[in-house]
Amino acid sequence: MKKIAALVVLILTFTACKNQNSNPAETTPEEASKQEIAYASFGKEIVADDAIPSSSMVEHYQKAKPGDSIDTKMRAKVNEVCQAKGCWMKLQLEDSTEIMVKFKDYGFFVPKNIAGKEVIVNGKAYVSETPVSELRHYAEDAGKSEEEIENITTPERTYAFLADGVLVKE
Repeated sequence: MKKIAALVVLILTFTACKNQNSNPAETTPEEASKQEIAYASFGKEIVADDAIPSSSMVEHYQKAKPGDSIDTKMRAKVNEVCQAKGCWMKLQLEDSTEIMVKFKDYGFFVPKNIAGKEVIVNGKAYVSETPVSELRHYAEDAGKSEEEIENITTPERTYAFLADGVLVKE
């Protein structure tokens, strides 16, 4: 009986070793497609293909005049998200530049805990400019001093994005 058990164990050992892959670094096309990056989708269905890096958008924003817009799909890092309900987010454009992203028709929101994650946004990139009079009005409403209000002398240029679809890297 011990000989039969030993023979069975020996056969199983050889069979298991025989089926082992000789080169585990090689992957089949089926395995490669399973290793694709996973994204959570919000808003309009979009794909990650052909998204440009945020660093490429710098030139577009700098050349744009207030009111200009461009349809684009961009990849960027999230700096901040609306903590009330995820109705806006700020993306990193360069080291010191951010883009304010709002969602088309407030038709969808993003999770509030995605700061630091990579996203792909699809929609319209545009530049807006807030005139001095409006900035002074906001400062007055915020209770700023007369001196602080008088120091507002230049319009504020804002880089913005109206997204119709967002992918969040998981």
